[in-house]
Amino acid sequence: MRRREFLEYSVMFGAGLAVTGVMSEKLLADPPEPAFKISLAQWSLHRTLREGKIDNLDFAKVAREEFDIEAIEYVNQFFKDKAVESYLAEMKKRAQDQNVKSVLIMCDGEGKLGDSDQEARKKSVQNHEKWLKAAKYLGCHSIRVNAASTGSYEEQQRLAADGLRQLCEIADPYGINVIVENHGGLSSNGAWLAEVIKMVDHPRAGTLPDFGNFRVDEETTYDRYKGVTELMPFAKAVSAKSYDFNEQGDESQIDYFKMMDIVLAAGYHSYVGIEYEGDKLDEYAGIKATKELLERVLAKKTN
Repeated sequence: MRRREFLEYSVMFGAGLAVTGVMSEKLLADPPEPAFKISLAQWSLHRTLREGKIDNLDFAKVAREEFDIEAIEYVNQFFKDKAVESYLAEMKKRAQDQNVKSVLIMCDGEGKLGDSDQEARKKSVQNHEKWLKAAKYLGCHSIRVNAASTGSYEEQQRLAADGLRQLCEIADPYGINVIVENHGGLSSNGAWLAEVIKMVDHPRAGTLPDFGNFRVDEETTYDRYKGVTELMPFAKAVSAKSYDFNEQGDESQIDYFKMMDIVLAAGYHSYVGIEYEGDKLDEYAGIKATKELLERVLAKKTN
């Protein structure tokens, strides 16, 4: 190699090393964004809460100190009669003290948003407003509601869409989303619920696909992977239901890797909520097992 060529090669090689060094430093300074984030649904601790071993006000602390989880999803029945400013202020303070984000409130027991009686449907809509106020105060982005109704397939779609549309219009000034979970009845039929959200035709309306709740009735179980695929285009939250685990640490009924492929393919990269509902492991162990599984998925999916 002639001297001039050697010098040119040396300069190029040195420049290459410099660029590699800069890129390495940048990667260390700016690690890749995670493919998704992990939150904890309060229902995972429903037995512990009902037995009085912890209180609703302890939820943020338990999420952070026991599981190192940064975001939480409340269930309204654990503070059903306490959704007033003084109590909500304490909930908010406890979450802030733990640097934990409040994501959403799951709402039950407020009537059927798809009730066939117009006045009952209107009353259910009104009943949910206090949870919109609570969600806004706590810093949540959504309330999770149910789309329960009666009648034919098409009739239930029409009624549920009407109630949800009314609630979305009330929710709009609060800046809170109204999201529907597949939660029994026709709401556990992915095609039915997806069509309902289209009929609502409001930007605040969305879904909360749950990996496990696809039991339509005693005779009918909807395909969970098909259902999640149908609901993901409207998803504003995702619920990672878990029941039991095999020796490899995988969920025994649900292929989490396949499910999260569906979730991520829809362009969703926000919080995926742990919702352990099994009875073979205690609730703390079940939450930890679900988190470890999600972290394995996360490691594979984050580039």
